Amino acid sequence: MFNRAITGVQLKPWVQSKYLVQNLSFPVRSFCNGEKKFSSKKDEPVESPSSLIPKDFQAELNEETRCPPLAQPIEPFLHPIKRSLDVLGITGRNDPKTHNNLYFPRHCDIVIIGGGIMGCSIAYWLKQRGHDNGLRVIVVERDPSYTRASTVLSVGGLRQQFSLPENIQMSLFGAEFLRNAKKMLSGENLEGPDVQFHPHGYLFLATEKGADQLIENHKLQISLGAKIKLFSANKLKQKFPWINTSGVELASFGQENEGWFDPWALLNGFRNKAIELGVTFVKADTVGFETEDMMAHSKPGVGESCTYNKLRRVHVRLADGDVRTIDFAICVMAAGAQSGEVSKLTGVGMGTGLLRKALPVEPRKRYVYCFHAPDGPGLDCPLTVDTTGSYFRREGLGGHYIAGKSPSANEEPGIANLDVDYTFFDQQVWPDVAHRVPGFENIKLKSAWSGYYDYNTFDQNGVIGNHPYHTNLFFATGFSGHGIQQAPAVGRAIMELIVDGRFVDIDLKRFGFDRIITNRPVFEQNIV
Repeated sequence: MFNRAITGVQLKPWVQSKYLVQNLSFPVRSFCNGEKKFSSKKDEPVESPSSLIPKDFQAELNEETRCPPLAQPIEPFLHPIKRSLDVLGITGRNDPKTHNNLYFPRHCDIVIIGGGIMGCSIAYWLKQRGHDNGLRVIVVERDPSYTRASTVLSVGGLRQQFSLPENIQMSLFGAEFLRNAKKMLSGENLEGPDVQFHPHGYLFLATEKGADQLIENHKLQISLGAKIKLFSANKLKQKFPWINTSGVELASFGQENEGWFDPWALLNGFRNKAIELGVTFVKADTVGFETEDMMAHSKPGVGESCTYNKLRRVHVRLADGDVRTIDFAICVMAAGAQSGEVSKLTGVGMGTGLLRKALPVEPRKRYVYCFHAPDGPGLDCPLTVDTTGSYFRREGLGGHYIAGKSPSANEEPGIANLDVDYTFFDQQVWPDVAHRVPGFENIKLKSAWSGYYDYNTFDQNGVIGNHPYHTNLFFATGFSGHGIQQAPAVGRAIMELIVDGRFVDIDLKRFGFDRIITNRPVFEQNIV
């Protein structure tokens, strides 16, 4: 504890006090002048330092050296690297930029652009699979408060009533994951989220013209394990007496694994678990990418080798305006509605050949209206999608409901802000829902909000997989309104592509970027 070699050496009082602090690890100020000092615990005396000094050494210390006045303040502890930089005169000791430089993550295996539900799900699955092999994952998110994030502004619906097998399978897995989310996203010191899942089927209504499509969808859905039941207009009226069946030829109703949940809780669950597993989140804007020339070797006798550009690092702007770089091996684009614009920074859509086609994802603003209807359907009100495209569902237990509708192509609202157009409700939404439910004729509009779809203008389905030129650039975006429910499956799918080199559980090859280059859209009929 003490170096006996200093015995007999005359030290200045402040030097010796500093020596004692370094070796005893107690605040000398607490014991000076013989005062009785106490710890942070009320009336609990602090042990005298003299009891910690060997008795044979105490005699060698006089009162002045044992408890000297602190003529000079004790310097705070500095990281060894930081201290070396100060000695070399490279930076000032209190320079916050230097502190950030020391701890900013500059390298990773995988960088994910976007920390919404999709980015957090991907990060979770990657670390869940590669937790023990040192896989380093960084998520870049510009707004960790998520005030404008599509995730928290969505209605949080879950359904299997799609027209494509991939969408049905992803949502079936989403339902399974939600049932086990509290367990899956918990940890040793982390409580899993309560996603507040409300099981209640979706109800799709079809006119005589749309009945055949509903029948075809139903055949596919039940073949994949979804529990969906068809109702004629008469049967529909018997089950839901409050509904006006005028113009309805057929209806499909989900019996299991459908309903709605709290997307904010699920997002936080993914994020917190990812952090526990070792994922690093960086608050920053993505402002650019760098590439490196790589050599592509051809087979002997086939042709000469050529070079191509491979993505190697991303430039991000921090809140203080500083621009930093992060080197990576793989980049995942999960920036939601902004994915199309951010992808241009990689050269996608800005070049020739395989880079000539842009990622067709853009923000589309959608409104959600909340109203009170004292004469409404009550508790037995599923999320109903009318023949007009308007939808509504119960919200809580006090006679409140939410409703909305996707506008026609020539009525798309501007995306400069999230202001709500209440005229759209008066002229487009309310007439539809009041016609379908007479109890909605007497309502009071209480509130409204808006959010952005990451809308895929090509075929309204997600883009999942890597780019054919930038093969280390993976996409998970463009879900056009159903990304929340598919986030667990998409996160797992991206993990499989990166770790296993292929889709394992659900084959999503048709949703790859190749279909955009070859102009082969895969349309989903049931877009809400």
